[in-house]
Amino acid sequence: MGVLVLVVTVVLQLAPPPALVAPLLIWCVLAAVHHAEVIAHKMGEPFGTLVFAVAVTVIEVGLIVSIKLAGGPGVETLVRDTVMAAIMIILNGVVGLCLLLGGLRHGEQNYMQAGVSAALATLAALSVMTLILPNHVTTLPGPLYAPAQLAFVGLVSLVLYGTFVLVQTVRHRDYFQPEHAVGANGHPESPVQAQSGPPTTAPLLPSLGLLAATLVVVVWLAKTLAPAVEGAVAAAGAPKAVVGVIIAGLVLLPEGLAAVRAARADRLQTSLNLALGSALATIGLTIPVLAALALVLDWTLVLGLNATNTVLLALTLLVSTLSLSIGRTTVMQGVLHLVLFAVFLFMLVIP
Repeated sequence: MGVLVLVVTVVLQLAPPPALVAPLLIWCVLAAVHHAEVIAHKMGEPFGTLVFAVAVTVIEVGLIVSIKLAGGPGVETLVRDTVMAAIMIILNGVVGLCLLLGGLRHGEQNYMQAGVSAALATLAALSVMTLILPNHVTTLPGPLYAPAQLAFVGLVSLVLYGTFVLVQTVRHRDYFQPEHAVGANGHPESPVQAQSGPPTTAPLLPSLGLLAATLVVVVWLAKTLAPAVEGAVAAAGAPKAVVGVIIAGLVLLPEGLAAVRAARADRLQTSLNLALGSALATIGLTIPVLAALALVLDWTLVLGLNATNTVLLALTLLVSTLSLSIGRTTVMQGVLHLVLFAVFLFMLVIP
């Protein structure tokens, strides 16, 4: 459907209305993630997880670059706002909803502490290096990295994410598996299998082609929708950071829905794998790619958070570490995270 709309609009030189583009964009994002899951199942680990993460990263980078190229005031902070929104949506919104709904249905839920602790530690390091440290460097004034610093942070972010993927998919896979997760061959399921269910029978090559086509359409639709999104935010009198929340919400929608479904089915380990893995990919892959683009195209990336969001990020990381520290959860932790997410949204609109 998305490819058909793209061909028709290009050939006829028509501009599709935003009312059509918005739902089509969401549909294409969901389709892209589905095809990435098919490829992940067929290729096995660790390549399957990498394909899935790369597909999500392409979608996020495409959305950010499209809006950035459209110009307008405030685009320098778009990357910062999107990454911050992704962390808040995942750690507070998605995780909070999973813990609350899972706790309401099942009382108490269990997970593997070792894997969650590794994910949170990696996420904390990436978050602080990306969003807080730029406020305290002295080579350039303001919340900016110098080119050499930006390149270094992008490189170490990629190293951290790559190491985490290696640990999750090869060396310590059992840290990320529920105790009952056993595949058809009697061995523990891979993270992708545990997250997405039993392996699909869909063929590999068509999914590769459809994934590539869908990603092209997603980037094109994002470029088409960008002016309307920015215009709607401005017309509502909302801060520019709301655009970052919209981008992060679109990218994280499929993973968030899958995580909530897993929690309701009493598979909290699967739910946390999905949620924390999405947050790590959002920073660990998106920041290196956008840092490279910024260096090549001479873009200005304002990464340092303001004081309010710095406090919220620090509080979120602290609460996440404490609430996910004993291997089991109740509704209390869910309500706590959702309250923090509500505070983030409230402070975003009324700073």
